[in-house]
Amino acid sequence: MRIDIISVLPELMESPFQTSILKRAMQKGLAEVHFHQLRDWSIGKHRQIDDEPYGGGAGMIMMIEPIDKCISELKSQRTYDEIIYLTPDGETLTQKIANTLSIKGNLIFLCGHYKGIDQRVRELHITKEISIGDYVLTGGELAACVLADSIIRLLPGVLNDEQSALTDSFQDNLLSPPIYTRPAEYKGLAVPEILLSGNSKKIEEWQHDQAVKITLEKRPDILN
Repeated sequence: MRIDIISVLPELMESPFQTSILKRAMQKGLAEVHFHQLRDWSIGKHRQIDDEPYGGGAGMIMMIEPIDKCISELKSQRTYDEIIYLTPDGETLTQKIANTLSIKGNLIFLCGHYKGIDQRVRELHITKEISIGDYVLTGGELAACVLADSIIRLLPGVLNDEQSALTDSFQDNLLSPPIYTRPAEYKGLAVPEILLSGNSKKIEEWQHDQAVKITLEKRPDILN
């Protein structure tokens, strides 16, 4: 998988991809992540990429020309399955979306900034708009990191235990059941006996029942 991320602040995203699972995925050649400084396609000697909105109003708008030039150049080099704009008014990111994107080949992420992008960019290039929640960030960079992490960890071979991703919260519209490890008892708190029984079938039934119970308590909306 290849992910190209277009940003005004690409340096903000470098660290997450240099550690842990994301770093391992790239070292194994399972994923490529490339950052593109939008100002490299800017206008004039001042490297302008934003301007005042037509019709007035507060804030600045990311201009169409630098974004169009950048995306068009990338598209001339390879075919992209999705061109995704990270924006608060996009579709809220879910595990189902991450699953779907994880089987794609090439993706572009466009990070919004200032008050957003010229609407014509959406009309020309954007195939999908994604939000990581109903709140506003300074830019789309942190959202791009969240989206990339949610996708890359699902790629076959990235996790040491590939079954781990299949049992994550939300994979089956349920939250995860309680989990325990050694010691079996600590400060009077004991691990449920069923988990120590060795009866795989009973353990799976208990875990499913607990997952349903927790989901009903915390997130009944995803059961609906």
